[in-house]
Amino acid sequence: MRIFVRDKRFYTEALHIALPVVAQQTINMGVNLMDTVMLGALGEVPISGSSLANQFFFIFNVLCLGMGGGAAVMTGQYWGAEDKKSIHKTITLMLRICMTLALFFSFLAFFFPRQILSVYTNEPAVIESGARYLRILSIGFLFHGLNLTTIIVLRTVGLAKLGFYASCLSFVVNVFGNWVFIFGNLGAPRLEIAGAAIATVLARIVEFSITVGYLLFVDKRIGYRWKQSLAGVDPVIVREFAYTAVPVIISDGLLTLGNNALAMIMGRMGTEMVAAHTITNVVVHLVLLFNMGLASTSSVMTANTVGRGDYEKAMAQGVTFVALSAVIGFTGGILINILKNYIIDFYNVTPQTKAIAAQLMTVIAFLVFFQAIESVMTKGVLRGGGDTRFLMVADVLFLWILSVPLGYVSAFVLGMPPYAVYFFLRLDLIAKSLWCLFRLRSGKWIRKVDSLGRAASAGSAGA
Repeated sequence: MRIFVRDKRFYTEALHIALPVVAQQTINMGVNLMDTVMLGALGEVPISGSSLANQFFFIFNVLCLGMGGGAAVMTGQYWGAEDKKSIHKTITLMLRICMTLALFFSFLAFFFPRQILSVYTNEPAVIESGARYLRILSIGFLFHGLNLTTIIVLRTVGLAKLGFYASCLSFVVNVFGNWVFIFGNLGAPRLEIAGAAIATVLARIVEFSITVGYLLFVDKRIGYRWKQSLAGVDPVIVREFAYTAVPVIISDGLLTLGNNALAMIMGRMGTEMVAAHTITNVVVHLVLLFNMGLASTSSVMTANTVGRGDYEKAMAQGVTFVALSAVIGFTGGILINILKNYIIDFYNVTPQTKAIAAQLMTVIAFLVFFQAIESVMTKGVLRGGGDTRFLMVADVLFLWILSVPLGYVSAFVLGMPPYAVYFFLRLDLIAKSLWCLFRLRSGKWIRKVDSLGRAASAGSAGA
């Protein structure tokens, strides 16, 4: 077996899936950048308030990513096996779980925004600002959840461009809404951070209308219609979802809670640290846009290949995807060092915040190499291969046993500087990437979902 895939059709198919995803992520990145820059014109408090409010929204977002990603393992393998009926049943189950979860999070965000914000920070001004943002944002949870999970599943059947089109229109709505409602243009009241939340909700509604509307009323590729969403739930699909998809949801949920624990640590290090971390995240997402597309592509193509039963090809594809992620990560580290000062100067923040942001970017410029590999492994190759239980253990082990304790001790016991604390908070990226590489080499990650709801191991298909 060749270590790398040399078939040109593989790379053509990968680009066909990846480019719309990268374009969509670019649009989403633009939305986040414009939100941060526009709110940055109002100072550190609005940036910090929206950032910490979005940490709670991020919990819901990642749970949806896990739900959609878990369902996508099943639909991707079913698509490879040409089993449309099971795809329909999986989508029905996914949409119902998503709606229930969205309503629960909306309830918490609308009625308890200050209590939620107080978990992340003890600064009254930031809590008050973030609470205004979160209460309005609660309206958009349902629209966002259904849109996001639908987009992820549709990618597994070759409909990757739809999300890009929805994001394009969403970008226009969001930026225009920010300009109108944050600053009070065109006769609208000046709502500042509340205006940013309103614009975000409007953008979520637009995305939902395009993607879910297409799935229920237009699409002919898989032929799912709204009446099927009212059908009964198949017990076989429930068992398969519990075995394959639930570990993804748990994994992403624990990962999100861990990231929120990291946010709590940084939130108690001061407003400057929170603002600096927000700026740093924008840069990281910017340089890893192609890697996000690669992770999504590797998940789809691996699931399709495993569904067809071609395990040797799946192994070669996995090695190829990891090599590509390493190149992206190395290049991303160089770009961060080149761009960091230019991007920091966009923000109207204090010199102390700019200095901390520069330090954090120096640290992440080194770690981004491991982050790229870890992302493609955990969100792409191993997940698409059905190895979801292993990934659940990996997320728990390294984030909760390594990063969170070391971050807490370095910040509040040893009183280390922000850049050192940030390094320990992200140390799991190194450990997880190395552990996943050993898992890839073993071949034990290839696990095909069968009709009885159990993942059938492909053995040592690439060992």
